[in-house]
Amino acid sequence: MSIPFWALIPFAVQLIAIALVPVFWGKFWERNRNKMLISIVLSIPVFVFMFANQMGGAIWNQILFDYFPFIILLCALFVITGGIFIGGDFVARPSVNTAFLAIGYILASFMGTTGAAILLIRPLLNANRQRKHKTHTILFFIAAVANCGGLLTPLGDPPLFLLHLRGANFSWFLQLFPQWLFAGAMLLAIYYFIDYKYFRKESWESISADLREKIPFHIKGNVNFLFLLGVIAAVAFINPQYFPSMNFPHTPLYIKFLREIILIILIFLSLFLTKKTIRQRNKFTWQPIIEVAVIFFSIFVTITPVLLFLNYNAQNFAMTKPWHFYYATGTLSAFLDNAPTALAFHSIAQGLPSVGTNVAGISESLLKAISVGSVFFGSMTYIGNGPNFMVKLIAEENSVKMPSFFAYILKFSLVVLLPIYILTQLLFV
Repeated sequence: MSIPFWALIPFAVQLIAIALVPVFWGKFWERNRNKMLISIVLSIPVFVFMFANQMGGAIWNQILFDYFPFIILLCALFVITGGIFIGGDFVARPSVNTAFLAIGYILASFMGTTGAAILLIRPLLNANRQRKHKTHTILFFIAAVANCGGLLTPLGDPPLFLLHLRGANFSWFLQLFPQWLFAGAMLLAIYYFIDYKYFRKESWESISADLREKIPFHIKGNVNFLFLLGVIAAVAFINPQYFPSMNFPHTPLYIKFLREIILIILIFLSLFLTKKTIRQRNKFTWQPIIEVAVIFFSIFVTITPVLLFLNYNAQNFAMTKPWHFYYATGTLSAFLDNAPTALAFHSIAQGLPSVGTNVAGISESLLKAISVGSVFFGSMTYIGNGPNFMVKLIAEENSVKMPSFFAYILKFSLVVLLPIYILTQLLFV
């Protein structure tokens, strides 16, 4: 049956709440209980509608085969990277800062943008604490490490993992290397020249204090790198491509969810084998992952009728070319959340005639556009991708004055990021 337009309202309200409530009612949003209340209130009418119209199977599929793998992967990356502590201090010269961002850019694809951002933001802040001008460094960190760097694998960013679950092979995302390299080179080059300009404005007192406090880097919790390799191997090889029986209807649950079982084992190993003092030094708490789990449960429930509606009405959206999908996915990813946005436009693409090579049920050119648009444009606002706001809060806790929501867009996104993304589209999409 067709989906009535009103069935899309709970999903729209959920995304509006995610975008606006933290900005205007921050104290209310801080409590996970309030987030859970909103999620339950918005999910109930969708459950009732879907089951009343004999479409409950779509809800269960969304929860079991999209939400559950999604949240288990995020939890694994969150717990494992939270068990790695990077200490020390480097001289915050432009070349060294740029090299540090480059390392984060590379790591983001293999430990996730959230993992890389949370792991590296504190060492970066510590190294730059004597510098007066450092806001620009955090802004470029958000763009490079918390977003664009995650383009190369399904581990890198949530929308890519969801597209991986839709059928795109782990190695397929490596085809996005030209876009990844171009955007990274542009971001790092622009950052270097801006940081060089600000570095020349620093007082000698700041520079000399930075030189005196140089401390060699040291890493604790090294066993977690082994667990991180385990996560990469599980996502890359424990899937229907290598285990076709995972897609068979009567396959035992322990086979269908073998990847998630392995990830859960790695989570417990990390918790058991990592010293508590390491997580304490990282200020590790369960609050962020609980927040993500609560919010995304409602997103995955309320988006179910939306995906069916978009797929059914795909021909009516006048979207046929890759650049259409690139900018449409990017625009919504910037102001909503890039994970459900990628799913939404994947559903639209599924409803279109396939042209050329088919990957994950849609034309490969459209899949590339959706992937790049969702990952890159997630950096256009603080709410486009989960790590953005977390990095902002950590920076402010360390006395870095960050621009407001709209100042971020006007002074950074539109001036620096958007031209890079337009060039990316003209060259590669």
